[in-house]
Amino acid sequence: MGLYHNRIVVKVGTSTLTNDLGQNDLRSFDRLSCVLSDVQNMGYEIILVSSGAIAAGKNKLRMKAQPGTMRMKQAAAAVGQCSIMYLYDKFFNDYDKTIAQILLNAEDIEIEEKKENLISTFDTLLDMGIIPVVNENDSVSYTEIESEERLFGDNDMLSAVVAVLCRASKLIILSDIDGFYDRDPRLYPDAKLIESITEIDENVHSLAGGAGSRRGTGGMKTKLQAAALATSQGIDTIVTNGKNPASMYEIIKGGKAGTLFTATGAHV
Repeated sequence: MGLYHNRIVVKVGTSTLTNDLGQNDLRSFDRLSCVLSDVQNMGYEIILVSSGAIAAGKNKLRMKAQPGTMRMKQAAAAVGQCSIMYLYDKFFNDYDKTIAQILLNAEDIEIEEKKENLISTFDTLLDMGIIPVVNENDSVSYTEIESEERLFGDNDMLSAVVAVLCRASKLIILSDIDGFYDRDPRLYPDAKLIESITEIDENVHSLAGGAGSRRGTGGMKTKLQAAALATSQGIDTIVTNGKNPASMYEIIKGGKAGTLFTATGAHV
């Protein structure tokens, strides 16, 4: 079966949803909700994969530092999911949109019956004009929080898995920088943005470096892994700056915004 050419998966990270103090960035929530609602009004189906639960829970619980133990991280995630969904519901409602929450574990993808039910749920929600908001179920799952070799990585890999599962035509990963550079722009002011990558080879991987923002769990390494999975299934993947979600207008027109990883395989 082919891809749905009007179906887009958008992944937003913790660094986009929080400010420099680690607090919820309400303008980011508002801008993102506005743009995604507008893009849906243009005839596209939108699935939002959102990080940020642990950070939001930390803020709600007034923790002065990041939770250190597994039990505290999972407690923060459980509280934070409520905060995140409250904010999304509030801002999407301002633009006359209905959202739904989907929390995933690895077995939801790996067990065939669960996977089929999940696909059916996504399709039904999208048919009804509802925007699914997806996250890994951190309150009961430890894979995203601690494991080094994990199915979803941070939510970059989760977004690629969802894009493949739902047969989306595009995966847009909103980062805390403008795209993929030839070296770390935080350390090298002369770093150059790479606008298009047609093959994710060893040379590209060597440019990825380590982790990104201190508020999130991922960097360019996990975004490359996500892009490799999505593009191998025929899904164009774009990494762009989450603080400027309006760049999505340019992306859906086929223009340049961030870094485009062009699809290399056909979806089967």
